[in-house]
Amino acid sequence: MSDVVRASGAVHWIGAGLSTGSGLALLCDTADRVRLWHRTEDRAAQALDHLGLTGRAEPRAFDLAALTAELVPGDVVVSMLPAPEHAALLAACVGRRAHFACSSYVSDAVLEQVPAAEKAGVVVLTEAGLDPGIDHLFAHSLVARAREAIGADRAASYSLTSYCGGVPAVPNDFRYRFSWAPAGVLGALRSPARYLEDGTETVAERPWEVTRPHVVDGETFEVYPNRDSVPFIEQYGLPAAWRPSTFVRGTLRLEGWLRAWEPVFEELKAGDDTRIAALARELAATYPTTEADHDRVVLAVSLDVRGDTGRTWSGSYLLDLVGDEEESAMARCVSRPLSLAVRHILGDDLPSGLNRAAETADRSREWLSELAGEGLEFTLRVDQ
Repeated sequence: MSDVVRASGAVHWIGAGLSTGSGLALLCDTADRVRLWHRTEDRAAQALDHLGLTGRAEPRAFDLAALTAELVPGDVVVSMLPAPEHAALLAACVGRRAHFACSSYVSDAVLEQVPAAEKAGVVVLTEAGLDPGIDHLFAHSLVARAREAIGADRAASYSLTSYCGGVPAVPNDFRYRFSWAPAGVLGALRSPARYLEDGTETVAERPWEVTRPHVVDGETFEVYPNRDSVPFIEQYGLPAAWRPSTFVRGTLRLEGWLRAWEPVFEELKAGDDTRIAALARELAATYPTTEADHDRVVLAVSLDVRGDTGRTWSGSYLLDLVGDEEESAMARCVSRPLSLAVRHILGDDLPSGLNRAAETADRSREWLSELAGEGLEFTLRVDQ
């Protein structure tokens, strides 16, 4: 492993979409220099003005060649672009020995470049937003607390659920508010989900078809699994002596969502790519995201453990935030943990190679404490 390239103090934030929020402002308070790269320089300047950051960050027109030309060793590139575009950015970072950060899951294309990044002394930070990101921090914290209470070497069974969703603060007929591109939402619904239920590995080819009610703090939502939950059993450090009964990471929606989206599901079942692309455009036009309607983010992570001796332990985290005139809840919840992670890169706190938001229980405790100190509110409940 090569020594980590010391941070230069410069941050390049790529993209200013719906998830760019006050986290960028926090970086402007910390970094020596911040550049916001957007589609055009004018669009970047407008985004800075909207965020109240005019004069605190430099607007740039994004072009990979232009960005690469400005990178020097130790710079930090923060990608807010769609996940398929991360690999090209990371390649530029490795070539220039600049660090890379994003809020997305680790893709195969990114994973392939990790050995080269590690050799170059480059930090590759991923899964450092809301989901993935804060959900990982919550899960690691709960697992650490349960291990201490039950004992990692004692036989036990457990149930872990992690559900996250962006929804309208005031419910509408569609029971949803787009916090990312409709095409991405539809694509996620078309992807199979793998999870554990009643101790058995299960695959849902159409995740919405296994939607069920889920009560959070007395309020009923609808939830369904997404992606592949199974690898996170190891990532979260659950003891081998414990048997998983339920392990699901999934999406949370308002009650009534399943019925409201029936016409959408019929289109998804047909599987016509051209029609679904057109549907995404129609949904974007019919249900635009505006500053007049506020969003709400709900993230609920729970762990219940029952030891074979009868001892039990239960813990849960709940984050429930509503956006306001200054910032959407989604932008706050994605950009603030990402900004915190970048500040740890700037402080030369992370090793080269692949890093996720939460690799250890100690890091989870530290980062959750820092996020709470910066005004990101959440609650922890423990019963034992």
